[in-house]
Amino acid sequence: GLLEAIPLETLDALADPDDRDGDGISGRVHRHRDGDAMVVGRFGWKATAPSVEAQSAGAFLGDMGITTRLHPDDDCPAGQDACRAAFSQAEPEAGDDVHDVVVLYARTLAVPAMRDVRDPDVLAGSAIFDRLGCGDCHVRVLETGPSDVAALAHQRIQPFTDLLLHDLGPELADERPDHDASGSEWRTAPLWGIGLVPTVNRHDRYLHDGRARGVEEAILWHGGEAERSRDAYRALPMADRARLVRFLEAL
Repeated sequence: GLLEAIPLETLDALADPDDRDGDGISGRVHRHRDGDAMVVGRFGWKATAPSVEAQSAGAFLGDMGITTRLHPDDDCPAGQDACRAAFSQAEPEAGDDVHDVVVLYARTLAVPAMRDVRDPDVLAGSAIFDRLGCGDCHVRVLETGPSDVAALAHQRIQPFTDLLLHDLGPELADERPDHDASGSEWRTAPLWGIGLVPTVNRHDRYLHDGRARGVEEAILWHGGEAERSRDAYRALPMADRARLVRFLEAL
């Protein structure tokens, strides 16, 4: 919900699709058509979902096969008549009472607190993060605007993202365009809570297809617009590389 409340004006100010400042970074807002409307994507690997509601309804259908008011038809591809016959429902399987409380829960779920904030290695890693330019895309501090949920409005947050699309090069590409995002473009993943992935998910796999085993491999898979920062990380002494990873794992 905090990411949803970041004003579009903020995202437009962060965007530089033509790299006018010449820093090699050309993030852009993912504007695309959703039905008859143009929307601004914020959620999902390629920033396709414009809201927590859209992301939740998409997960209901795509991950669980549950219809909602946003997706009232079952996910039966053309020609799969048996699928349509078996799962045809007059009403959405998740009614508004269920759908709306799930969305509210997702919007208001608190961000996990950072750990070990005074640890010397964490503090040193934070400085290295800035020095390498990681924060050019993983923007530390943003401010939310108005929201219908008072607790989300006008908050200073540290999500470590700009919510923009960036081209991360051919090695990380999935060659699967999504709306107006190319096969090599990805939304900057928010880093808050990243260090708790092993605790919550019971694995340490990162990136869209889980190819990275641990935070360091995730860094090393960055290319394209992030190539300069990746190469700077490679050139660090091993102790400094460990400090940067330590910082990220404390988020």
